[in-house]
Amino acid sequence: MLQVIAGQLPWWVAGPGVGLCVVALYALANAKLGVSGGWLQLLFVAERRPVTEPWRLWFTGGLVAGAFLAAGLGAGRVSGYGALSRHLPVPLLALVLLAVGVLIGYGARWAGGCTSGHGISGCSAGSPESFAATATFFLVAIVVTVLVHLLSGGAV
Repeated sequence: MLQVIAGQLPWWVAGPGVGLCVVALYALANAKLGVSGGWLQLLFVAERRPVTEPWRLWFTGGLVAGAFLAAGLGAGRVSGYGALSRHLPVPLLALVLLAVGVLIGYGARWAGGCTSGHGISGCSAGSPESFAATATFFLVAIVVTVLVHLLSGGAV
């Protein structure tokens, strides 16, 4: 396929775009933007429980479809997981990503929302809980990054 997307959108385009989506969602639906809520609605469907926010199913589907569309239009720019995929064989990489996904999912439910929900919607609404959660997300990410860098001898 032809390469339609030349590169990553600059921050000054993507950031205001996300911000406008947050404002529009508040204005139109009085709802917070977040990804874990969509996955929760998918679990409700799988468990045959009533879906409480059907629009989140469309949102989640759009995220997945958008990722495939961007990968297709980017003509091969999808490069895996950076240094991690260069240092781990595919089966081990899959296990690491699965474990990390479970931990992130558990943490998102425990924190009452995911990083996008707290960091984008909660902080913009001035929620003290979201500020604390977002600070915790970033602090843990920095600590884990430093530890992985040290344990790998600087290779990752």
